[in-house]
Amino acid sequence: MKNNIYKFVFFLLISSSMMANVSLPNIFSDNMVLQRNSEVKIWGWANPKEEIKLVSSWNNQEYKTVANNQAKWELTIKTPEAGGPFTISIKGYNEVILKNILIGEVWLCSGQSNMEMSVSWGIDNGEEEMKNATNPNIRFFTVPKLTAESPQNNLLGSWTESTPETMKYFSAVGYFFAKRLREDLKNVPIGLISSNWGGTPAEIWMPEEVVNNDPLLLENAKKLNEQEYGPRQPGRAYNAMIYPIVGFKIAGTLWYQGESNVGSLVYDKTLGALITSWRKEWKDNFPFYYVQIAPFKTGSNNFSNVTVRNSQRKLLKEVSKTGMVVISDISDTIDIHPKNKKSVGIRLANLALAETYKTNSNLVNGPLFKDIKIEKNKAIVSFDYADGLYFKDKKSNQFEVAGVDGVFVPAEASIQNNQVILTSKKVVNPAKVRFAWGNTIQSDLFNKANLPASCFTSEF
Repeated sequence: MKNNIYKFVFFLLISSSMMANVSLPNIFSDNMVLQRNSEVKIWGWANPKEEIKLVSSWNNQEYKTVANNQAKWELTIKTPEAGGPFTISIKGYNEVILKNILIGEVWLCSGQSNMEMSVSWGIDNGEEEMKNATNPNIRFFTVPKLTAESPQNNLLGSWTESTPETMKYFSAVGYFFAKRLREDLKNVPIGLISSNWGGTPAEIWMPEEVVNNDPLLLENAKKLNEQEYGPRQPGRAYNAMIYPIVGFKIAGTLWYQGESNVGSLVYDKTLGALITSWRKEWKDNFPFYYVQIAPFKTGSNNFSNVTVRNSQRKLLKEVSKTGMVVISDISDTIDIHPKNKKSVGIRLANLALAETYKTNSNLVNGPLFKDIKIEKNKAIVSFDYADGLYFKDKKSNQFEVAGVDGVFVPAEASIQNNQVILTSKKVVNPAKVRFAWGNTIQSDLFNKANLPASCFTSEF
């Protein structure tokens, strides 16, 4: 008799676990932020042919679907203007209720250590900022460091509200970006997904086949040396740390990476391939804003760091809906982890507020090289975002000119009508120009917004 009772109880347990199996990826959890005014995809798993009903509390609308033969289901729901908190009920044989959901703006923050860097690492005024970080309208999702040889369906993690305790270990650049966004967007909640890994090259953050199918990227990837602190194989972080959240609706991406690609001559092609691949996977041409890496003494090559920074500048014209912030004026050439993360976050936010949200009409970009004209012995350099052009120390020694022989020499520089006029007694017929061309040179050319010019060479 006892054996029969045990068998019956065991049967009930097995039956209930088989029936009660509606589940969701961890990116859908209590406290999450969903993108406002959008069609948002929600997905999960259930028994094949199990009917799924979803009800959103902001309009009490019911959505229905049926799990496929792979035990997967997917629904697209409409989100309203910013607000909350709301709940979402998802019913199959069992019911899952997601609580304390906000509707607002969602941004993905990715890259290496400078994006990962938090108050706990030691940033300027970090302890003071942390004390004032209680804000239930800013939410964090931190993706743990993981690798995989093939794309994964899920990852660990959950959404949390911003508090001194949670902010302390979250991306500082991301937090200050969100805080600045809320100043202009007023009561709009901000959700941040942080997926970073210090010391990693861009190749590990895109699908492996993107690298393998491009001879230029593949050749460059083969030069990446194994390191103790992170993977080097293409696709490994993408599979485990990006792919599981592909499709989660975002407003855009913030990217701070490049130090681990110093030495590459094709970083613009590499990062361009990453951006294109992410947009393809998301089926969304979202904005992609990135930080130009800081001037830093790197190895024995005097131009390895500046070459990557120039590649980042070039990418702006190669890939649409991209933006770059220059931070040479707030960096430290002897510390690869500049501690002024607040200014970086604010500059990224100002870019988003101007380009994505159209609420900021201020000048948000530093001067960017446009073209050169040669008039006899003068090289006349024009810039975009050149209003109020000035040299930090009244004059500049950071410009160089070269003739057709390509031998660069220092040039005398002056500013007229927001253009830079260059001459050199050593180069009678100038043909090429470069500026701040060195690993540790911090730009001395600014515009009226007090934003620094990017390094450049007119050769490429």
